Amino acid sequence: MKRIVFNVLLIVLAFTIQNCIFPLLPFLSAAPNLLLILTFSFGFIYGKESGMYYGLLSGLLMDLFYSGPFGFYTLIFVYVGYVNGICSKYYYEDYITLPLILSVVNELAYNLYIYIFRFLIRQKLNIGYYFINLVLPEIIFTIVITLLLYRLFLIANRHLEEKEKRGDSTIV
Repeated sequence: MKRIVFNVLLIVLAFTIQNCIFPLLPFLSAAPNLLLILTFSFGFIYGKESGMYYGLLSGLLMDLFYSGPFGFYTLIFVYVGYVNGICSKYYYEDYITLPLILSVVNELAYNLYIYIFRFLIRQKLNIGYYFINLVLPEIIFTIVITLLLYRLFLIANRHLEEKEKRGDSTIV
């Protein structure tokens, strides 16, 4: 239960940082997508079902904050949580290569989804400009932040699991 509360608070904190602090930093041309990092991490570590629940929460926060059709962001975040949950059978705690690859793939899928349903439908066909000026910097920032955030998240997760095990053994 403590882990769920901690993860929900982490999502709310990531949402706040992503939408309230990153836009104020003038040196960032693009900002890392913290909610996407957390959603794929939760799916990758905990499995499909948990990834979908955390993706639902992240997507609802994005849908409530941004205008447009309700459920637009929820759909992509739920899919990200589910697909990364499929990869949970390959989860090893100290293995960083697969999470980095998943981070790049998720970021590309997310930005392609945004491009198709936000720009392509309005006949803005310059995908090269979109990729070079928006997607590529965001992917680079997301990879760097994934390196840091994923390790911190694993340490916190390990600490909460140890605490839960100690709590379970003291009850008996």
